[in-house]
Amino acid sequence: MRQIEFWKMNGSGNDFIIIDNRSKMVEKTIDVSLKQFIVNICRRRLSIGANGIILVENDDALDFAWRFFNNDGSEVEMCGNGSRCVARFAYEKGIAKDKMCFRTQAGPIHAWIVDKNRVKVELTKPSSFKKIDINGREGYFINTGVPHVVYLVENVENIDIMKIGRETRYSKMFKQGTNVNFMKIIGEKSIIIRTYERGVEGETLACGTGSVASVLIGGALGMLKTPVLVKTRGGEELTVYFQGMEKVMLEGKTNSVYRGVMSDEAWR
Repeated sequence: MRQIEFWKMNGSGNDFIIIDNRSKMVEKTIDVSLKQFIVNICRRRLSIGANGIILVENDDALDFAWRFFNNDGSEVEMCGNGSRCVARFAYEKGIAKDKMCFRTQAGPIHAWIVDKNRVKVELTKPSSFKKIDINGREGYFINTGVPHVVYLVENVENIDIMKIGRETRYSKMFKQGTNVNFMKIIGEKSIIIRTYERGVEGETLACGTGSVASVLIGGALGMLKTPVLVKTRGGEELTVYFQGMEKVMLEGKTNSVYRGVMSDEAWR
């Protein structure tokens, strides 16, 4: 029987399967394509289930590198909550110290273990901020490592997130698609958001880069001041610190749910 060790972790309900793949254990073990492996083990009820998978790999210059995949098997540049979880994983596994830097497709990410389960990460410099209009709906676009559209709304509950999310995500304006956020501003220091994530193709309980995108847009519009508490669909609060569009950090709790060994039946 083929087996692979893994950890199941989440940040604000955004859940991940994390595998120490520095020895290329996944490639040596699986007997299906990598995409099929990811899609199959991310199935809820039928397998482990997750929003995404993180493979921790070796890096010549930094503490480690990662490869991040959504549960449809697509590899993406960055994930805010995933970066917080993988930092705790690396620290507890002895891969890195409590201050670390690891490589992503979006660029190097610095991370700090604040306490036992609280982690802060500095994300890459945001880019491409602009106002947009999709089907008569005004919003804002920004790239915080991955692309995000943010709509300001009065009531986050009264939103057809699947309809508007899909229309926006698949708009011809975005060649590689986009994530979509709906933000309600509570005051200068607090927001509530809901997020439709590409790759997952539905609403998730939290999105770190989406939280950052929403806060940065609120800051650019003069409606938010650092630090900002972000209440996610999962109920937990994230904290976003920012200095204009030059520097941004995301902090919040991580949860190590369980550690196990998957058999080959998990990915078949």
